[in-house]
Amino acid sequence: MKYDSIMIHYGELSTKGANRRLFIQQLLHNVRSALKPMGLTATGGRDHIYVQVNELDSIDSVIARLQEVSGIQRLTPVMKVEKEIEQINQGSLALLLDSKAKTFKVETKRADKTFPLDSYGTSREVGGFLLGHIRGIEVDVHNPEQVLRVNIREDACYLSLQDYPGLGGYPLGMNGRVLMLLSGGIDSPVAAYMLMRRGIEVDCLHFASPPYTSEAVLDKLKDLLKVLNAYQSDIKLSVVPFTKLQEEIYRNVPEPYCITIMRRMMVRIAVGVAKKTKCLAIATGESIGQVASQTLESVQVINEVTSFPILRPLAVSDKVSIIDDAKRIGTYDISIRPFEDCCTIFKPRKPKTKPRSDECEFYEAKFDWAPLVETCIENLTHIYLSEGEELIR
Repeated sequence: MKYDSIMIHYGELSTKGANRRLFIQQLLHNVRSALKPMGLTATGGRDHIYVQVNELDSIDSVIARLQEVSGIQRLTPVMKVEKEIEQINQGSLALLLDSKAKTFKVETKRADKTFPLDSYGTSREVGGFLLGHIRGIEVDVHNPEQVLRVNIREDACYLSLQDYPGLGGYPLGMNGRVLMLLSGGIDSPVAAYMLMRRGIEVDCLHFASPPYTSEAVLDKLKDLLKVLNAYQSDIKLSVVPFTKLQEEIYRNVPEPYCITIMRRMMVRIAVGVAKKTKCLAIATGESIGQVASQTLESVQVINEVTSFPILRPLAVSDKVSIIDDAKRIGTYDISIRPFEDCCTIFKPRKPKTKPRSDECEFYEAKFDWAPLVETCIENLTHIYLSEGEELIR
């Protein structure tokens, strides 16, 4: 195809009113960052961002990279021509000849009302020209092989034959930063992706219990984050030394309540880390009712240890849809590697599905957990992933 630019459509950003400019500026920054390794740049305006390409650039690879940038609703490869009917006709002819279509129709959008022909008149003129210059082609307004779109704007006319879906959502960085509890299973990477898609930057927190858990879990987490680097180029993973606190829980708490108490401790630690790193909330991959610790009764008791915001992007998602999303974004095959985290290693045989607050407080009073929580917060180790590579700091 003889395209020279890609037109980026904002979609949901059009609802932002007075804040629209800030969202567009952030999206333009993110697009430029995504394209920098490819040697491309972008220019932005109120209605669209444009990426200029040439014959040496692979349109498919540029589109694929832009489809990983949140805040983009749609991507359209376009040919830019002067706002003169002869230029529009010739450009349209080049595109349609290249497509080898046998049937077509023309759709015109005339944003520049000073253009002498209205939308219908332009479509009629261009369609007639194409019928007269392409042997064997026909107009089919109901089921054409190609729809030629003529977009007449203030600066120029843009011709296109196809659109590609974008990621949607909001530009990354517009909605703050959240601390994501990353287990290494199927759910939490999908939850992290959903946060990124809504414009939220993610730091990650993992609870490790060596020697009960394998060091291979960390390699698994790094590989997950390398996949997520496509949507957020820089991610920090903090690892909590959870062994001593977890051993104390299982030494002092009856088995049915161990998971609930452990989750309460995890929330306390995560909130402490989030406040130190200026994250605005913590997030989990929990889905209501999926396991014993994710019943509404359990969620209520776990939430009681803090007033800090807790986000659960997968709260009402079923397992099948979560697995489908994991396969789509490329984390599923990594997540199912057989290396268990601290939750599955110490999984009780009959966990409490309807825990009570007073019982949780009673069991927590049996051991001095506060210093252990503080020790966990103060002794984190950190791993940094950037553009799919681990950074040494």
